[in-house]
Amino acid sequence: MQLKDKLLAQRIYLLLGGLFITSLVVSNLIFQKFFYWYPIDIEIFGSKLFEISVGILPYPITFLITDLISEIYGKKRANYVVVAGIFASFFSMLIIYTSNAVPATPWSPVQDNMFSTVFGSTAIAVFASMMAYLLAQFVDIHIYHFWKNLTKGKHLWLRNNFSTFLSQFVDTATVLLLLCSFGKIEWDKFTGLLIAGFLFKVLVALFDTPFLYLGVYMFRRRFKLKLNEEIELL
Repeated sequence: MQLKDKLLAQRIYLLLGGLFITSLVVSNLIFQKFFYWYPIDIEIFGSKLFEISVGILPYPITFLITDLISEIYGKKRANYVVVAGIFASFFSMLIIYTSNAVPATPWSPVQDNMFSTVFGSTAIAVFASMMAYLLAQFVDIHIYHFWKNLTKGKHLWLRNNFSTFLSQFVDTATVLLLLCSFGKIEWDKFTGLLIAGFLFKVLVALFDTPFLYLGVYMFRRRFKLKLNEEIELL
């Protein structure tokens, strides 16, 4: 591969990493708002099928990006992005803690009580999210490469969905377990939110499979990659 192509691949990798980190940090900041989507009006363990946090909306994007990076750049580069995401999340928590400690002026549009209501639980949210995220992302990357090696780079849909399904269940169960343990969510909502959150993520994972195929196709065509070939960055 020529130097100019490697530089382009490096810039794309940085862009993907930026999108990944942004999606992760934003999901931690907005998690306290819950919304509903009722394609089927049924209840599961006392909760409507899809009453879920808005924090779940950007989160599946992170799994799509890590799968794409795993496929094109390899396991090591995917793990680098995961570590960067953890650092960014804890750094954002430090900034929010500092901002919360600074008293608001009398004319501030956002007063201390409002700021604390919106961001006061961020520390617990970040801790819960990071524990879940750490487990889920490394599970996703490990399983993805297990299937990639087993199938010799074939059946992209298989490794994409199998790795994401299990990792999303780990993520949903872990974050709900921690939030319930800290008293942020009532335990009687645990099972319903677990099933609703996991099913929603499964639907999103199935929906993003064509986008993964498109991304992999564009990379292979632009950089003339063979099946199962990965880009080695500078």
